[in-house]
Amino acid sequence: MKKSPYLSAQEAAEALGISISTLYAYVSRGMIHSEASGGDPRARRYSAEDVERLKSRKESRHDPEIAVKSALHLGMPVLESAISLIENGRLYYRGRDAVELARKATVEQVAALLWAGDLDADTSAWFQSPLEIPQNFLDISESIQSMLHFERFQAILPFVSSNDPAAYDLRPKAVAATGARILRVMAIIAGSDEGAEGIAAKIAGIAGGLTYDPKAVELISAALILCADHELNVSAFTVRCVASAQATPYAAVIAGLAALSGAKHGGHTERVEAFLREAGKPENVYDTMAARLRRGEMIPGFSQPLYPNGDPRGRALLEWTAVAYPDSLALAFAEAAAQAGKSLLGDYPTIDLGLVILSRALGLPQGGALALFGIGRTIGWIGHAIEQYQTDRLIRPRARYTGERPTSG
Repeated sequence: MKKSPYLSAQEAAEALGISISTLYAYVSRGMIHSEASGGDPRARRYSAEDVERLKSRKESRHDPEIAVKSALHLGMPVLESAISLIENGRLYYRGRDAVELARKATVEQVAALLWAGDLDADTSAWFQSPLEIPQNFLDISESIQSMLHFERFQAILPFVSSNDPAAYDLRPKAVAATGARILRVMAIIAGSDEGAEGIAAKIAGIAGGLTYDPKAVELISAALILCADHELNVSAFTVRCVASAQATPYAAVIAGLAALSGAKHGGHTERVEAFLREAGKPENVYDTMAARLRRGEMIPGFSQPLYPNGDPRGRALLEWTAVAYPDSLALAFAEAAAQAGKSLLGDYPTIDLGLVILSRALGLPQGGALALFGIGRTIGWIGHAIEQYQTDRLIRPRARYTGERPTSG
């Protein structure tokens, strides 16, 4: 049975080993979120996630080894960042709801928010300046047409980097300018529409003839924004480690792409694509999911532990795709998958399923969902790189040695 995201006052107090009055004090200080329960305004329920976080913090003070172990797996924070926050089932970029930003803002505005802290900052110097594409970029582009778009990012960015000495300037505004160049190159690689206005419009060139469809551009923009950042995930941490060594933003993004490609991170979208191909038809989704469960196999595209009540990014992307392309067969797959996931798993769709359904609705080639994920997440990576450069500190933790002890003599 799925755990409730809320506890009663008695359950919360017992979990923390405190009195009810102390629990109320924690709530008043903003340490634990509470809300009205049922029709009685006096009855409250308390966030199980906040209680667990406080409990872990108390345990770590008594045993530092517990803190170290838990910090590396959805545990206690290990470094400071002002970029994004996941709280009460919602995602925020610098205090602004990410779903609302995806609905109303442009990719360039969100980049300005994450890089400079100002949604209304003038980004023209970053995104509209002439982009000099080196000849070796054009040469290699012709030789890798058989690669997936994500693989092209990994192959081409090192060549572009070698022709961009300005990338060694690690001051915040310079890094933002380099980040914009990286995004523009990735958009051109993905969409082959260098002349289009804006990152999302450039990428829309990938969408099987939908380049000038405003609905396609709007959905791609929303997808990129929803993918931009997600706290200190494995790729963001990788980027920060590389940036802490004062490697260039290109090196940091290339490292982030390597981490994102993993099957337990952005590569999860490929598992979703494989699952839908296995089903073949929307009416087969339930039986395919049930068969996977019987075989003890994972069901991709569902359950995000940071969102007990469902991933708001996946929900928004599926809803907006349904409005834009209501007759798409992809929507029939989405509805069948959502119903089967709720019935068999008690879980909700994640951003991974949302990206794959959008990719199908737009007619993107294989791997299109991961390409969107990679370009969107690059926005957040540049923000993390800027933060890390400003700290001027190398990330260099120690390992707790568990091997054979040295022998004397």
